[in-house]
Amino acid sequence: MPHISKRATCSLALAIGAFGLGSGIAHAQQVFTSDVIVQGSLCVGVDCATSESFGFDTLVLKENNLRMFFNDTSSSGSFPQNDWRLVANESDNGGANLFAVEDATAGRQPFIVEAGARANALVVSDNDRIGVGLADPVLNVHVRDGNSPALRLDQDGSDGFASQAWDLAGNETNFFVRDVTNASKLPFKIFPDADTNSLVVTDREIGINIQDPAETLHVRDTDGTTQLYIQDTGGSGPQQLLRLENDGAVQLYMNNTSKASAQWMFSAGQNMLLVPGTSPGSAVFDLSNTGNLAIDGTLTQSSDKNRKMAIEPVDPQEILAKVSSIPVAEWTYKHDAETGIRHIGPMAQDFYAAFGTGATETGISALDGTGVALAAIQALSAENAALRARLDVLEANLGAQ
Repeated sequence: MPHISKRATCSLALAIGAFGLGSGIAHAQQVFTSDVIVQGSLCVGVDCATSESFGFDTLVLKENNLRMFFNDTSSSGSFPQNDWRLVANESDNGGANLFAVEDATAGRQPFIVEAGARANALVVSDNDRIGVGLADPVLNVHVRDGNSPALRLDQDGSDGFASQAWDLAGNETNFFVRDVTNASKLPFKIFPDADTNSLVVTDREIGINIQDPAETLHVRDTDGTTQLYIQDTGGSGPQQLLRLENDGAVQLYMNNTSKASAQWMFSAGQNMLLVPGTSPGSAVFDLSNTGNLAIDGTLTQSSDKNRKMAIEPVDPQEILAKVSSIPVAEWTYKHDAETGIRHIGPMAQDFYAAFGTGATETGISALDGTGVALAAIQALSAENAALRARLDVLEANLGAQ
């Protein structure tokens, strides 16, 4: 048999209802085997009046429990067979006032409009745009509200995954992402009037104030305030605030773009190097992981009298006597055992016991060592001058004989 269209089925059902009503007296069902045309308005339902006022309405359904059923009787597997229903209000006492499209076959209502919904609650424009709260959407989806229009993404756990809800929202203060499930925290914000390219994420790079970041993280600005600020206010004491790791030497490059000879690089491998440029072989500062330091140049320690206090003179003779009593030995640092590098000098403990200078008894400040040497030299110079004077007197006496 030919497949009868849903439109024809609906027209036939309406006509049957109309002729069955008559003047309100029950009539036997009438069957029409051809098309039925009603040139006027049609009222269907037990509460239709004999002098119904239609106004501009062409079709009126009038009774309680209003429903319009689309019963698709297709039996061939090649044709769709699902049944649908238009529902006006719930039928239970105290039920909701609504209009719904019901999947009658599945017993579900995928589309519901509640009574009291505001004007333009949902608008599909003729340019394929959807408006929520407005009649003239200007983008594919346009949401308008008087206070923080938002979109909620709600994973309800129905597929076995943990429940989690997120909000995307914006207002006069900021645009934000809200973690609804976890105390409505706001982990992401964008403030109004943020600059173009404030945050750019490309394939493998992140740019701040730059459209085409050249490195994994590229920060740029032009107002003289660019800086990287890492702060921990938890009061947890000393901790690593910046951690750099590599399978080779970790290098930190600094470039003064206004001067061709103002580039420096820190290179941290087995040794910590300070390089004027980019070649580790040009290092001018070399600190080994055992504490040995080599520099290409002089070492200047601060000795400004304006930065000192409690200044007291020393007795050079006393210093010389202490120097004479301090053991001086030749030795090798334990960490230099493989190289066998030798040194000559006193033990720090002996030096500290003799002079009491420095921050610890396990080290000798180069400045203290220099001061002790100078005082001892002064004492030797005084002794040498005294001996020279006595020798001059002796020579003069011998010459007079």
